[in-house]
Amino acid sequence: MTLRGTDPDTVREALETEGPLPGTFGFAGEVDGRLVRDVLGRVPLFVERDVDHAGDAWAFEPGALEDPIPFPAGSVASPGEEPTPVWSLPEPTPDDPETALENLDRGLRTAFERVRDRDLEIAVAFSGGVDSALVAELLDAPLYVVGFPESHDVEAARTAAAAMGRELTVVELEPADLERAVPEVARAIGRTNAMDVQIALPLYLVGEAVARDGYEALAVGQGADELFGGYEKVVRLDHRVEAETTRGAVREQVRSLPEQLPRDVRAIEAAGIGPVAPLLYDGVVDAALRLPDELLADEAVRKRGFRRVASEYLPEAVAMRDKKAVQYGSLVARELDRLARQAGYKRRMDDHVTKYVESLLES
Repeated sequence: MTLRGTDPDTVREALETEGPLPGTFGFAGEVDGRLVRDVLGRVPLFVERDVDHAGDAWAFEPGALEDPIPFPAGSVASPGEEPTPVWSLPEPTPDDPETALENLDRGLRTAFERVRDRDLEIAVAFSGGVDSALVAELLDAPLYVVGFPESHDVEAARTAAAAMGRELTVVELEPADLERAVPEVARAIGRTNAMDVQIALPLYLVGEAVARDGYEALAVGQGADELFGGYEKVVRLDHRVEAETTRGAVREQVRSLPEQLPRDVRAIEAAGIGPVAPLLYDGVVDAALRLPDELLADEAVRKRGFRRVASEYLPEAVAMRDKKAVQYGSLVARELDRLARQAGYKRRMDDHVTKYVESLLES
């Protein structure tokens, strides 16, 4: 397949109009002899560093190339040419709150209808937070949580599933699971740094379980924190962001998605299953970019507008629940650090977990 995520006609029309959000879940590949990748980089695409950016020197996974680099999101390249930016993230004026919530609800319902129309056997990576809970509710798909037995995510998933009246499959991890999976994940994502591997491991391991049980796809809540104001830094406006407003800081986080999403997609694909991210549908992205400041985040509540809409579908306690980042909530980061130290990579060493990951690739 030379194009993933949509059909060539949709890409051709998006190129003609320079419309960055043409109603897809993202796309990448070759159309009419040119490489393309959507504005948020939702589908991974890699090219050889020192070879023309079109032709045969590209792949959907980094391991297929000798010296891969990501093809830039929102760009197009003809044979022998450098990538040219074609699509940029829209900068709409914010809607009034009532209109913004209506548009967000409509975008979400359309996204989930599009997923259901694909008629896939889908399971949901469920952590008990509002993002995965809304995905689970609107897809009405089986729930899987992965984590070490005493982890926050396992307990949160159990209580949320109970509140929603849903059954839950718990994939309990042990250290040997991480030792086995680390080299597979690092190769799949083309990264060895500790943070990326820690984030990718739970996705890979839950994907493995879902694939073993015969499902075709794993649905995830990726994108919600970036789109709707889920990070503390967008409220604090500290050194981690350049913007001077919450809305501007949220936009910065949206622009970080092309760096993050290939990691998550490749981790799930490496488990032998297809990723599905309903919250990253173009219509949802467009609605998120139109949210006013009061529907984003403040010191008391993050993802305010998203939670407002989610509360129409979920129990209030689930819609308003905060959760930890997956690498911490699952205890994967803690256990990987422990494995690194047991292998002789002590914390006094610079980036000791990354060094441990690299050692497993060499063995």
